[in-house]
Amino acid sequence: MPGWLTEKRGPSVGRRTGAVHLGRLCAGFAAVTLLVGCTGAEGSPSVHVDAVEPLVVPAEGDEPPAEPVPLATDAHRSSPGVVASGGASAPYNYGPTVLRDGGRYRAWWCSQVPYSPPPGDDILHAEATEPGGQYRAADGSPAVAVFSGNPGGFDGMHTCDPSVIKVDGVYYLYYTGAPGDHADGNAIGVASSHDGLSWTRLAEGQPVVTAAEDEIRDNAYGAGQPAVLHLDGWFHVMFTDTTAAAAGWNGAGQFVLRARDPEFRTDLQALTEDGFRPVASAAEPRTFSVVDAFSADWMWVEALDAFAIAHQTETGTSITFWDREFRYHPYQRILVEGPWREGPGLVRDPLGHAPTSVTDPCGRVPIDLLRATTEETAPTGIAHFGLDIHGIDGCRDQDRAAAVLDGFAVPSPERTVDLVVDGALVRVERRSVAERLAVRVLDERVPALEGLPVIARVNPGATVVNAPDRPLALLLEDDRLWPVVDPEVAELNDSTIVDTSVERWERHELGAVLHAGSR
Repeated sequence: MPGWLTEKRGPSVGRRTGAVHLGRLCAGFAAVTLLVGCTGAEGSPSVHVDAVEPLVVPAEGDEPPAEPVPLATDAHRSSPGVVASGGASAPYNYGPTVLRDGGRYRAWWCSQVPYSPPPGDDILHAEATEPGGQYRAADGSPAVAVFSGNPGGFDGMHTCDPSVIKVDGVYYLYYTGAPGDHADGNAIGVASSHDGLSWTRLAEGQPVVTAAEDEIRDNAYGAGQPAVLHLDGWFHVMFTDTTAAAAGWNGAGQFVLRARDPEFRTDLQALTEDGFRPVASAAEPRTFSVVDAFSADWMWVEALDAFAIAHQTETGTSITFWDREFRYHPYQRILVEGPWREGPGLVRDPLGHAPTSVTDPCGRVPIDLLRATTEETAPTGIAHFGLDIHGIDGCRDQDRAAAVLDGFAVPSPERTVDLVVDGALVRVERRSVAERLAVRVLDERVPALEGLPVIARVNPGATVVNAPDRPLALLLEDDRLWPVVDPEVAELNDSTIVDTSVERWERHELGAVLHAGSR
């Protein structure tokens, strides 16, 4: 997708020995991981609640709850077997990252394929129509290798632990890179792509995060296992650093940096005990771990106004919650049960946020993830697990309702339909048109949306503009082009399609993409 399209909504430690990757510390030293993962930074036990009174979610600025609030869960699910694999030639498969992107689920993970030089860890890609469906490459094969080592670079042999987000139409891949088979300097790199398949290394091919080397421990892994999301204009990266001051005795710990740019150079900040603080470089001492674990993933959950961090514990994947500023845990942990060996990879939207429930956007949050479930030469057997959080009031205030319902439509006071877009409303005259533009048209208007401004109107007959290599776009009364992508919109709206040049197309200011698949 072209970079000018505004996007609406960005794991395992061990030693490498020999030509085959034998599994990193989280897998190779499973007993250690279990002891670490069972408690986490705050020491609260995992909980699994199936019934609770309707939950009122704290608003930003509210006093934190005296105790973390329990969350109700239901719709527990898992796949009957393996859903993602590199095929018979791949000796292992683990460390997935998953995006719900334009109506499909795209997964990237760590494997090794003999036909992708140099020998070492590769990153594979496949996609599915459901989070627990069979992931396949476009050519029908189990998966394709899309990223491998760069001989002579910090990632000369191994590229693993992918984390992918998509910001303003550009995919960003964060990964662990290593120059050889042993733990001799793991670091985190980044690459970009316009299709999620062909990648270009950024930062001149140098790592964007390296080991802090605050402490020398037996676990010499270094820095890796990145998990990245985009929130409030910031790129956030959570990662393992076994040399960090606040890491556990065995190197377990997850640390957070954020910056305004994908290479972590602009307005760089580190999460400390006192919140985010400016730092001169990404290698300054790391003093605050958000969870004592290896191989974690995370996402921002609009309906809960909280970060959710997924990490492995004794009987499955625990989800630990933090408020926006990492001051406190607003909710008790939940547990996605089932077998595991390494992972997990949360199913997220393009910005690394939790997908919104189509059926109950204000009251339910689906949690789906992929993780390796068996141990052979290294973790493998990627399977799907999930549950729903329910009984919440995720649209209790205007800001949260606007974020949760972005891309949804509701009845308007004028007997038309209001499409929620970027914290505002686009009023659509015809319901049939709104149904093509929206994720879903809700039956009732959500009270918290009152007061949002109406920034544009889609009237019948509005001109649709067509230009080469550009999507169809409505030219509305504000003289902005609002990309709609779907050609059915023109017919349903009785709009005339006018051909124009790219130069004329680009003279207009762009509104948001009015297309359900972009959210």
